[in-house]
Order: sequence, then C-alpha cells, then structure tokens
Amino acid sequence: MPFLPSLEHEAKVPHAMAKFQNGTQRPIMLFHEALLRGESPFTVKERELMAAYVSGLNACQYCYGAHTAVAELFGVPKQLITDLVADFNQADIDDKLKPVFSYLRKLTLTPTRMTQADADAVYDAGWSEQALYDAVQVCCLYNFMNRFVEGLGLTPIPDHFGMEGQMIVDGGYEGMLEAFDIK
Repeated sequence: MPFLPSLEHEAKVPHAMAKFQNGTQRPIMLFHEALLRGESPFTVKERELMAAYVSGLNACQYCYGAHTAVAELFGVPKQLITDLVADFNQADIDDKLKPVFSYLRKLTLTPTRMTQADADAVYDAGWSEQALYDAVQVCCLYNFMNRFVEGLGLTPIPDHFGMEGQMIVDGGYEGMLEAFDIK
C-alpha cells in the first residue's frame, strides 16, 4: 500500500508522478528514454537487462518485475535474469558482458569500493569508455528508481508486469508522459 494516502492501492510510478508534479517528472522520464532507447554500445535488450539486474540486486520487486517483463519482451529469457541476480558468473551470458555485470553488482552493493581495476576489467573485455559510462548511468538510474518506488511504498502487482512492460516496449518511456498526462 502506498505511503501517500491519496494514491490508490495499485498506484504505479506514473500515477505518483502524475499526482505530485513538481517539474522533475518529465526530465526523469526523458532521461529514461534517452538512456535506455538512445544510442549506446549496449543494445536496448542489454540495457533493460541491466535495469532488471540492478533492481533484483536491490530486491525492489516492483522494478525487478516490470523490467524483467520489458527485458523478456525484448527477447531475454526470464531464467537468465533470475540466474544473473543469483550469480552472474554462472549465468548464461556472453563472457564480454560478465565484467559489466560485475561492475554493476559492485557499484550497487558496495559503491565506495570501486577501483580502477573494476573499470579496467570492462575495458579489457572490449568495451569503450562510452559503454562504461552508459552502464554506470543505468546502474545509477535504477538505484534511484528502486529507492523512489520503495520510498513511496508502491506495491508490486505481478499480474500487471506484462501490461506495464508492453506499454514501455510500445510507447517507450516518453510515451508514459502522454499516457499519464505528466507535464
């Protein structure tokens, strides 16, 4: 149940953003759109996988469920996401991605322990500075969104994840602005 009594029990992120508009909502959603759908060394599928992974590490069931659904719609097997959160080293992902997911894990769980060696592992796998920058931004965005959701007490409703995921796939994050009349 949301911690804001004026929100309905099944309120989602866009409902909260539409209700409490203070000028930050549009930039946040446009940031999602640019980061997750714009140019990047990572595919849209890989970036959505990162969003689900970070949310899974944070045990944010709302974001984990929604972004697992989005990643699945882009072709990521659900079991892969579960396996990544459990142990990314054993998950069936391209070896080139493993240092990236190691970086995301460490940045999420122990951010003050990041070192040059962590970045070098990403570079040694063949990724560019732009790739590392994009991965860091995805990690930061979902650490922020996980705390936003948990801080508002938004309830994960598994039956809605597929519908929410389809909305994001069909209209992107920018489409949420119009769909929920977010200014």
